[in-house]
Amino acid sequence: MSASRGRACVYLGLGANLGDRRASLGQALHALAGVVDIDALSSIYETEPVGDPDQPDYLNMVVRARTDLEPRALLDRVLDVERSMGRRRGPRNAARIIDVDVLLYDELALRDEGLELPHPRLTERAFVLAPLVELDPTLVHPLSHERLADLLARGGFERVMVVGRGEELIRTGRETHA
Repeated sequence: MSASRGRACVYLGLGANLGDRRASLGQALHALAGVVDIDALSSIYETEPVGDPDQPDYLNMVVRARTDLEPRALLDRVLDVERSMGRRRGPRNAARIIDVDVLLYDELALRDEGLELPHPRLTERAFVLAPLVELDPTLVHPLSHERLADLLARGGFERVMVVGRGEELIRTGRETHA
């Protein structure tokens, strides 16, 4: 992929379940605005933890953005945002102050060390599918070619509940960084 192709449309998943979860999402949004051009924010969803139920519930959301960064460079910058907020990598599904995942990068299918696109567990989590479908009900999985809305409609997922609007976090993130 080269910059001459134009700007890539990317979807980033954000989640937090430690500390002030809303403030963490807001701070991450503010930091990500320096990495990508944010087009749209999903609602904020509250979800039970997956894998380790003995931890606080998560707040999750999805960001649609444009970038000139190649996939690996984007991932590196996203990981920088996590580290700057105090995220320390631990076991999968462990509690965290912030988690930012690259979910989709255009229609790209890529498998590289530490980077898989589309995100390998995208179709297994309502807290990812619901906000993706909210932002674009026509999205299609790059590998299976199934509409994400159809996958979500099949059900059998964890409980998700809308608890706020993503736009309300923009002000919070700026205050946190001030």
